[in-house]
Amino acid sequence: MAAPLSDGDRRKQISVRGIAGLGDVAEVRKSFNRHLHFTLVKDRNVATPRDYYFALAHTVRDHLVGRWIRTQQHYYERDPKRIYYLSLEFYMGRTLQNTMVNLGLQNACDEAIYQLGLDLEELEEIEEDAGLGNGGLGRLAACFLDSMATLGLAAYGYGIRYEFGIFNQRIVDGWQVEEADDWLRYGNPWEKARPEYMLPVHFYGRVEHSPDGVKWIDTQVVLAMPYDTPVPGYKNNTVNTMRLWSAKAPNDFNLQEFNMGDYIEAVLDRNLAENISRVLYPNDNFFEGKELRLKQEYFVVAATLQDIIRRFKSSKFGCRDPVRTCFETFPDKVAIQLNDTHPALSIPELMRILVDVEKVDWDKAWEITKRTCAYTNHTVLPEALERWPVSMFEKLLPRHLEIIYALNQMHLDRVAALYPGDIDRLRRMSVIEEGDCKRINMAHLCVIGSHAVNGVARIHSDIVRNSVFKDFYELEPEKFQNKTNGITPRRWLLLCNPGLADIIAEKIGEGFITDLSQLKKLLEFIDNETFIRDVAKVKQENKLKFAAYLEGQYKVKINPTSMFDVQVKRIHEYKRQLLNCLHAITLYNRIRCNPSKSFVPRTIMIGGKAAPGYHMAKMIIKLITSVGEVINNDPYVGDKLKVIFLENYRVSLAEKVIPAADLSQQISTAGTEASGTGNMKFMVNGALTIGTMDGANVEMAEEAGEENLFIFGMRVEDVEALDRKGYNAREYYESLPELRQAIDQISSGFFSPRDPNCFRDVVNMLMYHDRFKVFADYEAYIKCQGQVDQLFMDPREWTKKVIRNIACSGKFSSDRTITEYAREIWGVEPSATAIPPPNLPRN
Repeated sequence: MAAPLSDGDRRKQISVRGIAGLGDVAEVRKSFNRHLHFTLVKDRNVATPRDYYFALAHTVRDHLVGRWIRTQQHYYERDPKRIYYLSLEFYMGRTLQNTMVNLGLQNACDEAIYQLGLDLEELEEIEEDAGLGNGGLGRLAACFLDSMATLGLAAYGYGIRYEFGIFNQRIVDGWQVEEADDWLRYGNPWEKARPEYMLPVHFYGRVEHSPDGVKWIDTQVVLAMPYDTPVPGYKNNTVNTMRLWSAKAPNDFNLQEFNMGDYIEAVLDRNLAENISRVLYPNDNFFEGKELRLKQEYFVVAATLQDIIRRFKSSKFGCRDPVRTCFETFPDKVAIQLNDTHPALSIPELMRILVDVEKVDWDKAWEITKRTCAYTNHTVLPEALERWPVSMFEKLLPRHLEIIYALNQMHLDRVAALYPGDIDRLRRMSVIEEGDCKRINMAHLCVIGSHAVNGVARIHSDIVRNSVFKDFYELEPEKFQNKTNGITPRRWLLLCNPGLADIIAEKIGEGFITDLSQLKKLLEFIDNETFIRDVAKVKQENKLKFAAYLEGQYKVKINPTSMFDVQVKRIHEYKRQLLNCLHAITLYNRIRCNPSKSFVPRTIMIGGKAAPGYHMAKMIIKLITSVGEVINNDPYVGDKLKVIFLENYRVSLAEKVIPAADLSQQISTAGTEASGTGNMKFMVNGALTIGTMDGANVEMAEEAGEENLFIFGMRVEDVEALDRKGYNAREYYESLPELRQAIDQISSGFFSPRDPNCFRDVVNMLMYHDRFKVFADYEAYIKCQGQVDQLFMDPREWTKKVIRNIACSGKFSSDRTITEYAREIWGVEPSATAIPPPNLPRN
């Protein structure tokens, strides 16, 4: 039998990573040396590893530029309908490896860097994550950009270029400590500033009504400077644009009337304007009504809409009247997708531009706005819904407040006509919520101002229709759709798990990379002994590699033959990391009780960030680390059980841990997780899922067969029934001895001997006000985990289930999701034909 291939050798032999032609390798080396010399002004004697990373990044970027320019020329000539994906978050992660994968350059770069005496993987590790997102919503936007480019759509991502992304998390004494994420410190080789497209954004001021229309005057101006990042499709020569706005003070800022005598003060005050794009708000699924956040939301919307309208007017086949004021065709040329309610101001802002600036008739403007905009809802948690105080709008955006009042009046007149005398319905459906503090319900604004409203998994879209927006669904049922989320198979299979991608390609070819439904062909090999062995071997290699990484980074030694049981996601009560924690304690107590009994060894890994102001989430992290401290240092336990908190979970860490996982925990209370996308990443990477019937888990179970996931616990109907009856945590505490023991240990200070009352708040919440009913699912969860252990003891049967899961994961590609958005919401057709590359003449 041949000796096993090293990672490097394997990389060189596969076509999936692009053939490394000798010419390409020489070209990459030459370009690398040129950039080291001319761009970085270094020679090999003084260059640092970071210099080498930048030289390589610039080399790879050079390969994008021709395609990028050509793609934009192509769109200008063809004038397709353009798709604008508006999001306050784009959680991009690293760019170097993704660009090499999508351009088919990975082998050429690997070989060239090797010939230069360097290590590609080492250079890749130097790149900072672009952490411009909190979790699922921001990462979804990033996957969508990859799919839109791969499907040849004329799409643009628009957002904010935060100077500081999601904070870096450090664990100190078991507690989360936040550090600023200064990701731009060394510069960003992937962005290009476009000062020539700088645009003004207005705030404050007052509204003047006159015979010749409405004027918003005496405003404060902040400039929006665009930074463009290329978004390459997979081997189709398409390179789309993500345009992120940065706030700049105008040069006369504060120098006009104020500070006449204080020039220095006035210049220092420029910071106030520029704070708008300083930092990402670190809340996931939680609304914090801060003025700076509302400024960010309007900033991205106002700059983006000016850009959209400029591009519409100058497009080759735009309306031909001399000043191009004809907006009839606007919805045929422009689709705006609102990623949650954060960019909801697009609706009144588009109305303001059409009516006040372009002098379009109000009703016509409203028709254009509705046909252009579509809204994606991402959560049903009430604390996450954006409800802005009217008083804040009055001050910051007075004209938009007038427009919202007028739109709401129109909307309520229609409802009143259809449901005469139903005052309560009018109250429920109003965009303006009356009360101590009048508020604007941004979700209601999005629903009335969009032609399509979608949830992000079937069960979530059902809840949206039947509960969250029930009244709106009764009014306009045709508006409501489902678009189940997906993930890009380029980053989440090819890039992060090349070993698995290879053995799949060997069996079924490479078509699955752009058509993930082809994974179904693997069902033929479910009993193929060689394939079973190969899948198990790849998983074991990934586990060894991750174990080595953990040991290098955090000095923790783990047993690589143990079950890698992983729950990585934002820390939130509804995601129920506490349930996982209770299972760990229960396993520990069983081992302590019977040390000689044989146990299936497990390494439980939990990772994720807590919002800095979310006390309970921070306590959950402290509990996990404290439980780990006790378990990992108990000699009776040995390597039967370890509990590891994965510090600073982020995209680049997900790419390492997901391919190594055996078990994926997706255990939110049924009806709370809109979709989840981590669940899909684990599935395609060969982990089995333990989960509730929530979010996309429902559809995963449908695709693979419920018997091939470990499904447990209450369904939505059971949760609703328990709500009607009244959830009493104490009943479960009294009747389940193992649960009682675990809670008593937490409560008595067993896990916090130096501060016995440390977890008082956690226990109090679980016992008396747990909205997410952890105890109600405890018994079913523990039992289900027993079934996981049973199967894990039979590696062959386990691996067969893994293969079946991988084979059935094809639905969860973001290519499928985006194809549905394109056809059913945006009215465009994806294109399979590649643009000719820059070295060939244009068509």
